[in-house]
Amino acid sequence: MCDLLVALPAATADGRTLFAKNSDRPPTETQVLEWLAPRRETVTTTTYLRIEGPASGTTLGVLGSRPAWMWGLEHGVNEAGVAAGNATIYTTTDPRRHPPALTGMDLVRLALERATTAADAVVVVAEAIDRWGQGGSGHEHADRPYWSSFLVADATEGWVVETSGRDVVALEVERSWATSNRTTIPAFDAAHRHPRQPVERLVDPRLAASRAVLAEEPVTVDALKAHLASHVGGEDGWTICMHVDGVEETRSSMVVELGGDGPVVWAAPGSPCRTPFSAQAVGSPSA
Repeated sequence: MCDLLVALPAATADGRTLFAKNSDRPPTETQVLEWLAPRRETVTTTTYLRIEGPASGTTLGVLGSRPAWMWGLEHGVNEAGVAAGNATIYTTTDPRRHPPALTGMDLVRLALERATTAADAVVVVAEAIDRWGQGGSGHEHADRPYWSSFLVADATEGWVVETSGRDVVALEVERSWATSNRTTIPAFDAAHRHPRQPVERLVDPRLAASRAVLAEEPVTVDALKAHLASHVGGEDGWTICMHVDGVEETRSSMVVELGGDGPVVWAAPGSPCRTPFSAQAVGSPSA
């Protein structure tokens, strides 16, 4: 489970793009915030696949958070000022019938290590899915494959990307957008929404809460921090800051301001209701 928000400059208090995400994972899973320095490589080893390295031969530096056992990232921002994250979604296509390939978190990392703009990140995701496919469990010691939606942003643009197998649709954000664990692009939702996923109970209240925060313009960093740490948007622990005993818990959070002299990052390891956000330098995380 995850919740993501983006507000473009026209909707924010400081006239800079804001990106925010909560990563909801198994309660006992360790998530690592780390600086991934630029490196030269001709082959990239992802969670399940070995694929061709970046066309330039060199990756971009990325500050990102990932489950310790996985190559991919839940969310992050690169040195070029592109932020990205993913959320699990289920559709009319069953991911259990597809072999291990690229996970949604792998695709986030590939986008951040290879794209200098949000639009380029969309292309990286779409081309990687077309070439190598999606598949494989997103959980250690459990067979839980999934599809992903993505939210990507830079100083001037935001994009939402939703997928089902090798089907990929992208929509440019006009002012702000929120995603959660369901399809949100209208035409894609109509064609691909999972017919039995209980989105009305487990997802829609969180999505509505995020949309309400974005509607209270101008959007601020403090408002996004407070939202990610809040227990609104559901019952029995299925809230923005999630606490479902033995199932899901918010394990990492990030708020990013894009523009100006470079990205400004605040991160909270673990649940943000318990662990305060702290400023992070892109290039040298303090956590």
